[in-house]
Amino acid sequence: MIKLNAKPRKEVGRKTKALKEKGIIPAVVYGSGKENISIEVEYEAFRKLFEQVGESALVSLEIAGEKKERPVLIYEIQRDPVSGRFIHVDFYQASLKQEVEVTIPLIFEGVSLAVKDLGGTLVREIQEVKVKALPQNLPHDIKVDISVLKTFDDEILIKDLKIPADVKIMKGLDEVVATATPAQKVEEELAKAIEEKVEDVEKVEKPKKEKEEEVAEEKPAAPEKSAKGGSAPGGKPEKK
Repeated sequence: MIKLNAKPRKEVGRKTKALKEKGIIPAVVYGSGKENISIEVEYEAFRKLFEQVGESALVSLEIAGEKKERPVLIYEIQRDPVSGRFIHVDFYQASLKQEVEVTIPLIFEGVSLAVKDLGGTLVREIQEVKVKALPQNLPHDIKVDISVLKTFDDEILIKDLKIPADVKIMKGLDEVVATATPAQKVEEELAKAIEEKVEDVEKVEKPKKEKEEEVAEEKPAAPEKSAKGGSAPGGKPEKK
């Protein structure tokens, strides 16, 4: 396991802004039957670790003042919507004896002859898969070899993925992971999707327009004013 150093954190709420300006990420550690602990980690140390392990691998968290390191998973991260920088991290302290379910990214590798020689387009039907395993057995990612896609009839299924024996994929074995499709077909599918969206918008706009016309028809006409500035017959009398 890759090690990450951390310190107990006292600052909470708006006070954490000062930490972020110093290159510190506020974080929390929790787990089943474990007390929540507020901690802080160095930004650069966490960034480098995240590039290596992502959100699926087990990390050894060493908190200053504690004798034992904690095996944790990066359970959730929060980023600044503008800069994309990390602003908060949730660590889940996992039991090494209890299986967990996490999402693992798929990494597509190799060269597809259907794409290279036949001018097709690689279609990634699935970008990630949920798996179940003991925390220490979780893979960082799952490689997908697209070189098996030699024609437009070839396809890669879940059951074709190379998964460690102690890891279980929580998806149907016959689900399609990737295929190679003729470029023309892809264009037709895109055009069809755009056309369907336009039709959906028209269906929404048409009833709205009809409703506005009905309201306009039901609205009573305003009384006409007389030449002298008073109301038409039947209206309110003029003030003298």
